[in-house]
Amino acid sequence: MDTEILEAITKLTPFLDKPTLGNCLEVLPQMPANCVDMVFFDPPYFLQLPSKAPLIRWDVKTEVQSPEEKWDRFDSFEQYDNFIVNILTCVRRVMKPNATIWAIGTYHNIFRVGKILHDLGFWILNDVIWFKTNAMPNWLAVRLTNATETLIWALKDRDQRYTFNKEAAREYAEEDSSRYRKKISKLSINVWHIPVCSGSERLKRQIDGKVTRLHPTQKPEKLMERIISISTNPEDVILDPMAGTGTTGVVARRLGRHFIMVDNNPVYVQAMEKRLNR
Repeated sequence: MDTEILEAITKLTPFLDKPTLGNCLEVLPQMPANCVDMVFFDPPYFLQLPSKAPLIRWDVKTEVQSPEEKWDRFDSFEQYDNFIVNILTCVRRVMKPNATIWAIGTYHNIFRVGKILHDLGFWILNDVIWFKTNAMPNWLAVRLTNATETLIWALKDRDQRYTFNKEAAREYAEEDSSRYRKKISKLSINVWHIPVCSGSERLKRQIDGKVTRLHPTQKPEKLMERIISISTNPEDVILDPMAGTGTTGVVARRLGRHFIMVDNNPVYVQAMEKRLNR
């Protein structure tokens, strides 16, 4: 075996198919360049919620659990942009020339992330609207209900031929078309009707005797299944540099892909390990 390839495998093995506790800005530089086939990029959304005022349901005057955690708070747009640039620069280095990246966010951040992707040389292939069929109610009733998130699918090198599994996309077209009066496309359209995590899929924990969610933005397995099926092949390596509760790895393993998951929160990493051990 070529010495360079063997060295790359040796460097990658400690992170492969298991969660890694650490800051991705410190972990990714330890990995060899050009080793990842696809990236799922789920950064903090920078919701910019009031730091002290509680979120109150206007009708019954009860408090709503905030979707914001301390890792979602930044002092300015400039600080947030620098954070995204630094991580995507590290991510880009480990991506193969034909690798693609899926970035997800809300209206708070996705447009900033999209600009940064362009600035760093990525070529945008699609935007996808994730329509949440069981979105949070509009408690305040002062603007339209936020029922969507946006995904940006982008290619590292515009001149490369990337993975797009048309057969998988055709299967999802059947599922999508069931929501319309007639079949509107032979391939999956870029509006995906998928519910947010609930019931047994939603990971929980106890705090002060109360059962609460483990992570505010846990992604549903159905969403990750569609992403991975459409844009990767068996044995591909998928990177999630801010992996949260580990949905990427759980679905990747089920579909016969390898994964690298990094997170700096030991509670989340422990939850990933439990999910994978099941």
